Amino acid sequence: MTAHRYSLAYAQERDREDPLRKFKSRFYFPKVNGEEAIYFCGNSLGLQPKAVKEYLERDLDSWATKAVDGHFDGEEPWFSVHERSKAALAEIVGAKKHEVVAMGSLTSNLHALMVSFYQPDGKRNKILTEAGAFPSDMYALETQVKHHGLDPSEAIVEVAPRQGEHTIRTEDILQAISTHKDELACVMMAGLQYYTGQVFDMKAITKAGHEAGALVGFDLAHAVGNAPLRLHDWVVDFAAWCSYKYLNSGPGNVAGIFVHERHGDNPKLNRFAGWWGHDEKVRFKMEKGFVPMYGADGWQTSNGNVLGMATHQASLDIFKEAGMEALRQKSVQLTGFLEYLIREISGGSGVLEIITPSAEVERGCQLSLLIHKGGKTVFDEFYRNGIVGDWRNPNVIRIAPTPLYNSFEDVFRFAKILEQSLAKFT
Repeated sequence: MTAHRYSLAYAQERDREDPLRKFKSRFYFPKVNGEEAIYFCGNSLGLQPKAVKEYLERDLDSWATKAVDGHFDGEEPWFSVHERSKAALAEIVGAKKHEVVAMGSLTSNLHALMVSFYQPDGKRNKILTEAGAFPSDMYALETQVKHHGLDPSEAIVEVAPRQGEHTIRTEDILQAISTHKDELACVMMAGLQYYTGQVFDMKAITKAGHEAGALVGFDLAHAVGNAPLRLHDWVVDFAAWCSYKYLNSGPGNVAGIFVHERHGDNPKLNRFAGWWGHDEKVRFKMEKGFVPMYGADGWQTSNGNVLGMATHQASLDIFKEAGMEALRQKSVQLTGFLEYLIREISGGSGVLEIITPSAEVERGCQLSLLIHKGGKTVFDEFYRNGIVGDWRNPNVIRIAPTPLYNSFEDVFRFAKILEQSLAKFT
């Protein structure tokens, strides 16, 4: 007989039935006050896979024993290191392998893509984005606009939540696209809003943007490895992401890009080129005249960071084994359990409010808790009791139960600590 939903027995029962439960043991967990923490901060930095050392040692050994010959010798020569991750990344973002490549860092990649996909022409010079975007996105768009001699206050259109609401209605985004359709050059916004945890309707936004004559791209930093993505089918023009959050590839590690295949064989498309994006068949002729590689590879500028790619692959191979469909199914269940417990515990206390949408299609695994009473003291209480979450000014705690390494018991234990913490503020 199934145990009551708000009980340790129920959580443990769900964990026994979980086909992904084995993956938790493949990660290292930090400790708080000498005890293994409940880690709900994958939305900021994913945990280290235990296999990282093994993956690194392969390339370190190659460097030690082959030195420069490691570029072309061995089972995985460095010359083609960027190809290792393509299959997993394509599955994660819903793309074809030639549409993705691991390279660079998130914001530098966004700038490189904007050079190609933001081309203001006369009155068609506006960029549409979400209000309250992550600072890197705000600064990137602001400086891209200035680069073209335009005023950000006029060229950047921000869509905000309605008065008294926390998230942005899809209908308001689509209406803004329609309102500015004759002036819109580009739509560039988050796929998942970092502060509220809202997943935007990327399919509908892309369709509306194209109908308005604009190109459409997304920053997927908080969506990749978390929310369902079908970039190719949605005909998204471009996207960029980091790998150190849900992709668990290490702090500041290599990022990635997507370029839809309809742009992948267009050598006339404006871009800032480097030699690793040049046709690999003639790359070492060292001649003038840039000829881009087909697909996303043509946006590479430098050879890959081999050691960074190794740690990246250690996590991506786990994703390949687990499968995105299974991970998403567990994520929906895990986050749903967390939402249920928070609502059961907080009730009418007035201490906190979940501002992330309840609809499954509008969120990943992150729930953002708006703290009305107690402020950061509530967060500090969590940490003292072994919960690693994420505080965002002015008053939001982000909690992200990640399906690869979090369990239903983790969620239940968090709930008991939440219950204990709330008692101090009610």
